[in-house]
Amino acid sequence: MPPDANDICASEGHAPSDSVLVGLVGAGIGASLTPRMHMEEGAAQGLRYEYRLIDLDVLGLAAADLPKILTDAERSGFAGLNVTFPCKQAVIAHLDALSPDARAIGAVNTVVLRDGRRVGHNTDWTGFAEGFRRGLGDARRKLVVQFGAGGAGAAVAHALLTLDADRIAIVDTDGARARDLAGALCARFGAGRAVVAEDPARAVAVADGIVNTTPVGMAKFPGMVVAEDWLHPDLWVADIVYFPLETALLRTARNLGCRTMSGAGMAVFQAVKAFELFCGVAPDAERMQRHFERMATGL
Repeated sequence: MPPDANDICASEGHAPSDSVLVGLVGAGIGASLTPRMHMEEGAAQGLRYEYRLIDLDVLGLAAADLPKILTDAERSGFAGLNVTFPCKQAVIAHLDALSPDARAIGAVNTVVLRDGRRVGHNTDWTGFAEGFRRGLGDARRKLVVQFGAGGAGAAVAHALLTLDADRIAIVDTDGARARDLAGALCARFGAGRAVVAEDPARAVAVADGIVNTTPVGMAKFPGMVVAEDWLHPDLWVADIVYFPLETALLRTARNLGCRTMSGAGMAVFQAVKAFELFCGVAPDAERMQRHFERMATGL
């Protein structure tokens, strides 16, 4: 794993410039609203801001091709890359340094390319945390059941425990990955703060809320991570998927009377921090949120 980036965190990102080239690496990302959100904010800041999609599915590539993708981005003058499924953990081996948050979480969603160095950051956790504060800040969270223990799941779990969730029960199709994440969280936040949900249905039955951090619910991966009859009106339900904005899980939960939170907040506020890292200038978060809302509603 790369060394810590403590020595360069004070000067993260690029110095202000009137021309910025960045991109998003991931699979099945054609519907992403991130490029337009970044570019509209760039234009509002007086920047020539170009944001390109590097869709692994379209290009016939995989996470194993990250070394070439990163090298090509550097040679093409990219200021940085956002990274999404399935590359958030795989990219770490190809970086020179990690921010403290990225190192603690074990996942990267933003890579700054500067002075011949690749520095990984995690803005997912702060994005989810801000979205949660705004959307479900008063919700009870003694027990939260989280579906997914991948890169996004590691960030969301970190955010939930930072937001004083008492305990997280983790569900993942890969039991070893769920155990590894629970162990890492307990090491950082204290014994018993994260466990593996051996009986997910029972865990949901007694939970205050659930979060989907898997790709299930996206157009490419339709469906829900829970059976409909697991849900009950006392639950709050959050999803990090934002295309579609209302997933089958959120629609079903809302119809049952649950409080719900879409992936919009995480999408916006992770982008706010990533924009700053790429450009070296602070974006207008409320304006970026308005950009996103207009795009999401087709206005």
